[in-house]
Amino acid sequence: MTLEDELHGWLEHMARSYAVGDAAACARMFSEDAMLHSPFAPPAHGRAEIEILHRDWTRTATAKRFDILSFGGSGDLAWILARFSEGDTGTGTTLAVLDRSAGTGWLCKACSLNEEQI
Repeated sequence: MTLEDELHGWLEHMARSYAVGDAAACARMFSEDAMLHSPFAPPAHGRAEIEILHRDWTRTATAKRFDILSFGGSGDLAWILARFSEGDTGTGTTLAVLDRSAGTGWLCKACSLNEEQI
């Protein structure tokens, strides 16, 4: 499997978890010490805060879609720049830095969401 396939799978898992309103599953995709920055909420530090954010965001089931714009990696570190679209939020971009370990696979260490300005 290529790095692109792995990262695409990670994004698809996030989209499915989001669409069914599973905030805990969304949060498990982040490391315990992850940071998430978004124009839609205050910064979240750590998996517990990230789950709280996702509980609010996934309160109503909404289809979410990601399209990879660019990606890269070296060893067990990777990054993804993707466009997202979803329900009321609309569209924007996300930049995520991921770390891979044998026990957990890819987990997000840092994520920044940005609203698309029209």
